[in-house]
Amino acid sequence: MSDLRRKRTLDRGRRRQRARYRVRKKLRGSQERPRLAVHKSRRHIYAQLIDDRSGNTLAFASSLESALQGSLEGSTGNRKAAQAVGQVLAERAREKGFRAVIFDRGGFLYHGRIQALADSAREGGLEF
Repeated sequence: MSDLRRKRTLDRGRRRQRARYRVRKKLRGSQERPRLAVHKSRRHIYAQLIDDRSGNTLAFASSLESALQGSLEGSTGNRKAAQAVGQVLAERAREKGFRAVIFDRGGFLYHGRIQALADSAREGGLEF
């Protein structure tokens, strides 16, 4: 990898990190309305409901789970996997009595896998 390409990659990561911190200052999840935090890597996508006041994770879903990997054919880092994670998280949130959440895209653009996860969570009954 050339130095210029490496620098661009680092700059992209730093920009995303700064955006994440900037948004995190404004978004605060609570027990009544937790924060739906999303993280994606090249291979997987992760989502969790967080109560920021106590620092507890209230519900969690990821494409790493064996229950999801059985239903996903092939890649776990695509839109289909993100939709499955959104559905599972919405189901777990409803079981625990959560309907309204605050969506935190983690500095990622609302596009592709992030959008697919959000749309399937909405279809599953979460409101944001």
